[in-house]
Amino acid sequence: MKAFKNPLLSLLALIAVGFVFSFGFNSYIQLIVLFAAVNCLLAMSLNLVNGYTGQFSLGHAGFMAIGAYFTAYASTKWNFMPESLRFVEFFLFAIGAGLMAAVAGFLVGLPSLRLKGDYLAIVTLGFGEIIRVTLLNMDFLGGPRGYSGIPSFGSFIYSFSFASVWLLICFFAIWRVMHSTYGRGFLSVREDEIAAESMGINTTRMKVRAFVMSSFFAGVAGALYAHFTNFISPSSFTFLQSVNAVIMVVLGGMGSMTGSIVAAILITALPEALRPLQDLTGVDLRMVIYSLALILVMILRPKGIFGESEITDLWRKYVRRSS
Repeated sequence: MKAFKNPLLSLLALIAVGFVFSFGFNSYIQLIVLFAAVNCLLAMSLNLVNGYTGQFSLGHAGFMAIGAYFTAYASTKWNFMPESLRFVEFFLFAIGAGLMAAVAGFLVGLPSLRLKGDYLAIVTLGFGEIIRVTLLNMDFLGGPRGYSGIPSFGSFIYSFSFASVWLLICFFAIWRVMHSTYGRGFLSVREDEIAAESMGINTTRMKVRAFVMSSFFAGVAGALYAHFTNFISPSSFTFLQSVNAVIMVVLGGMGSMTGSIVAAILITALPEALRPLQDLTGVDLRMVIYSLALILVMILRPKGIFGESEITDLWRKYVRRSS
């Protein structure tokens, strides 16, 4: 459990996992692992808005698209470092991608976060579609043809290490925020917005701050996705991508960071693990079984796999008590 609270130990543990996948598995499994890392980052960032702040955003794919296209364009047009320092350049581009998405999140969040519930979901959904349609009509970014030739990190271990750094930055940043006075403000908005306002909390400001921070890490997730796939197109960031992120948050538990991580890994791996069934049966039953599995989890665990708990809470509740 010390690694859970220490960023350096967590990074070393993740790099060790990366070496295992680097030498023990083929490139197909390695790509699935990288996609799982992107989904973990996407789910954790959305959990800040949907889980901790109690809002309902359906436009996360739009912020991811902004980050992906920014880093795609920057990494192909603005090379200013030698090859040996390309890793630093990619890190700076990822920060830029996050900042661009954060600005978009601020512009969208400031007027729309005065809304609640279904109205907010519709506004954020519309924003995501506006971004996608805009990208379709931007020829210098490839338009409907997409943007190709995006440089990669090279080997799997470099890609996974880069993703691990951002996963830890996202996790511990949100963790620290939620254990600060700002985090208490986010939780107060979720629990009772009227009571929070009566206590002097500017609920709109709190929601905008959560939205901006969430958008930043969604933009970084888009940057990682662009470098891992080496090709992006507007069809990669449709409404279904936003729904997929919402499913991860709900399945893992609204307000649980480790729940979002576990759910993101399961949702990424499960359809691929079921792929051999098509060869055995001759029918693609993956989505049927995948959907049934989600329904069963929601019936058996209505608050998600972890609920509002973290893995450290479960450790203290079950492991220490039994010992």
